[in-house]
Amino acid sequence: MSAGEEQLRDLYAQSRTIAVVGCSPHWPNPTSVVPAYMQSEGYRVLPVNPHEDEVLGQPSVDSLDDLAEPVDVVDVFRPAEEAPGIASQAVRIGAKCLWLQTGIVSEEAARIAEDAGLLVVMDSCIGITYGELGLGIGVKAWKEARIAEGA
Repeated sequence: MSAGEEQLRDLYAQSRTIAVVGCSPHWPNPTSVVPAYMQSEGYRVLPVNPHEDEVLGQPSVDSLDDLAEPVDVVDVFRPAEEAPGIASQAVRIGAKCLWLQTGIVSEEAARIAEDAGLLVVMDSCIGITYGELGLGIGVKAWKEARIAEGA
């Protein structure tokens, strides 16, 4: 099921944990900024990146299958060709939503996730959408404030 505005509001309200596949420590890349923003909004961010030991003060795991706690949203910063495999993992771990970031579209991943009852968002930024719904200042304003502070 694709997400409408009310579904997105409910998702943000009911979610606490976001696994970020492709999360990185490389500021100011979106793979770092967006997860940091969601963390600043009170979400627990679980980094998934086999090339990092730790990101945003959290241990990084190699894959979704390596996570030891429940996940509400799987946020994906990986190429579209990897999305179907990530969608299958998201289903396996019991996630509620598969979120493919801006520029990532995979109908196959969407089908896998939707067939298992997950909410699917494609080609959209979880941090920008958060701000557009009026739930916070949004990732762009947050990033600008951090830069102005010298962070």
